[in-house]
Amino acid sequence: MSKPRHRTPILPKTESATAARHKLLPLAWPIFIEQLLHMSTGVIDTFMVSHISDGAVAALGSANQIIILFVVLFGIVGIGTSVVITHHLGGGDRAGADRIAATAIGVNTWFGLIASVLVLALAKPMLDLIQLSSALQVYALPFLSIMGATLFLEAMIQAASAVLRAHGHTRDAMVVAIGQNVLNVIGNCILLFGLWGAPKMGVEGVALSTVFSRIVACAVMWALLSYRIHLRVRVADFFQISKERLGRILHIGLPAAAEQTSWFLSFMTVTALTARMGDQALATQSYAMQLVWVVVLCSVAIGLATEIIIGHMVGAGEFEAAYQQLLRSLRVGFVIAVLVASAVALLSPWLLGIFTQDPVIIATGVLLMRIGVLLEPGRVFNLVVINALRATGDARYPVLMGVFSMWGVLVLGSWFLGTYLGLGLMGVWIAMTADEWLRGLMMYRRWKQRKWLKYAERTRAKVEAHKVPATTPVHSSSAG
Repeated sequence: MSKPRHRTPILPKTESATAARHKLLPLAWPIFIEQLLHMSTGVIDTFMVSHISDGAVAALGSANQIIILFVVLFGIVGIGTSVVITHHLGGGDRAGADRIAATAIGVNTWFGLIASVLVLALAKPMLDLIQLSSALQVYALPFLSIMGATLFLEAMIQAASAVLRAHGHTRDAMVVAIGQNVLNVIGNCILLFGLWGAPKMGVEGVALSTVFSRIVACAVMWALLSYRIHLRVRVADFFQISKERLGRILHIGLPAAAEQTSWFLSFMTVTALTARMGDQALATQSYAMQLVWVVVLCSVAIGLATEIIIGHMVGAGEFEAAYQQLLRSLRVGFVIAVLVASAVALLSPWLLGIFTQDPVIIATGVLLMRIGVLLEPGRVFNLVVINALRATGDARYPVLMGVFSMWGVLVLGSWFLGTYLGLGLMGVWIAMTADEWLRGLMMYRRWKQRKWLKYAERTRAKVEAHKVPATTPVHSSSAG
């Protein structure tokens, strides 16, 4: 394979995993910016739609929960792909990594097409399921239908982004996200407010703007796969799926996606409980979640960067280095989460005032942000350690622990504190805090006990067993 004619990635494929262990923040900050920009699409949409009504905001937030659920399902392939590719790169097997990438892109595209059809056909029943009122469905139904029809684009973007991140090209995904957001803002201004003679399309205009920006982002991601890592995905890769490679991806991806899907389903259940508290409570929850995601993404970025580094280390057989890396990542993540959560809490009156002038919504939102200062450090333990366990191949324990805590603590706790005791949203957020801390501490305990080590050893053995000889064509879909 010819030498790449582009800037060196943060984790070049020839670099020792141990030598790369200090690259956490250089890997993490582009991931944070990328994820923040993706989430800010929702914030920008919420801000602009708030000029219509708080009801439109509540509808948009509820419809987005359904979209997010499908995005999480796409993570079945995306998460597994990133981990398995890092194992091969860490073990010096670039050809095997390329085979995994081609399979992942083909499979995720099919998942996305199926999701698009399902949302188009079942948009209204889905909104009924989360008990959205008829008045709010007037806004939510067209938005969900338009966004759902193009979910396959998001699936392709996720797969491509996972491949680039595993190779250390985290900055490329960040640049794409910047461009996507710029296009989204311009499109919103034109279609929502009717600039330059365009029709005022309201919520539908916001959806169309987001879809257009996704089309452009998908095209750019596709070009980057060829330019940055010289990956060629053939038409055959969409139809001749290697069961062996798919199985290895799903071995990591299915448990990870099951854990995340359980979280989103439990959160949707909590959203349904919140909806029963009234449209004002639902709008408050929507605004609060927009703010708290800024803090969450700090932990997500540290977790994903840790996953990349530890995945390379496991592929190289450097298990003690992997153990120490997680402890370093936790220290960094904990400090960042506390600082950012505190800053958001202090600024929350002003930040909430950007979205709404309702004094009750602002007062309740400020209280929730203060609870968030206690919640977010617990989330660091949860997210960062889960990513580390996944990178070693220990992916099932987080599912078992997660399902128990999400439904036993988050859902039941939200009902008991929020509805039964009448604490409202404050009760819901107390339950959220208890859930994150319980899961986080249990994940940390498993890491300290080194119960993941046997999985790491098996993973290393699989990489060696599946190494692709240098003379074998890299992109043949029929090979295992």
